[in-house]
Amino acid sequence: MIIIYTWFSQMLREEYEKVSLLKETPRSSIMSVRHKATGRQFILRRFIGNPEVYQKLLEISCPNLPTVYEVAVGEKDNLVLEEYVWGDTLDFLLREALFTQSETRRIVRQICQGLWVLHSLGVVHRDLKPENVILRGSDAVLIDFDAARLHKVESSTDTQILGTTGFAAPEQYGLGQSDPRTDVYSLGIFINVMLTGEHPSKKQAGGRLGRVVERCTHVNPDKRYQSVLRLMEEL
Repeated sequence: MIIIYTWFSQMLREEYEKVSLLKETPRSSIMSVRHKATGRQFILRRFIGNPEVYQKLLEISCPNLPTVYEVAVGEKDNLVLEEYVWGDTLDFLLREALFTQSETRRIVRQICQGLWVLHSLGVVHRDLKPENVILRGSDAVLIDFDAARLHKVESSTDTQILGTTGFAAPEQYGLGQSDPRTDVYSLGIFINVMLTGEHPSKKQAGGRLGRVVERCTHVNPDKRYQSVLRLMEEL
């Protein structure tokens, strides 16, 4: 739920303890915290920016997205308490070995299911990469919505350029506004990295999945798959 910032900050100090700092940037920090009474672990995000995406995700239940429990909006920054997803990131797993075609299809279809929920809420993730996907048992979970934004029909470009070089679509660099096809582009790069370990500009996957990568990563969004559902069908 959306709660009062000062009250939430006080509650965190009294009822939770820090486990570890996971990531810190000039705009945000991500740490794992433990609820003292229950021992349950959570993710606590503190970030500067618009909290509207996390507010949209409150109480959304999807096995391929972390549950967002509370959002507190402050004058200078925001606090988000969300589910701690246990597992390994695909980035970590790719250091050991590449994925087979069948594994890639299964995992990417699950990511598409999470993205379909986001896109249905009007949210574009904008930072889809192996580091932001955790394998929790047999489920792929898409995490980290700090770069995400709501698609605004009246806008022609994004208000802020965010994303990861190599995975970000051309429109994320001021050439247009991000929309669900932006995430389709990143998924194409993602598929290629899972299969080859390389960006498609260096080494492109072959066969049918290679053709899927080509279509996903077309510079012109109109020539990509127009939705993640269409991509799921192709996979």
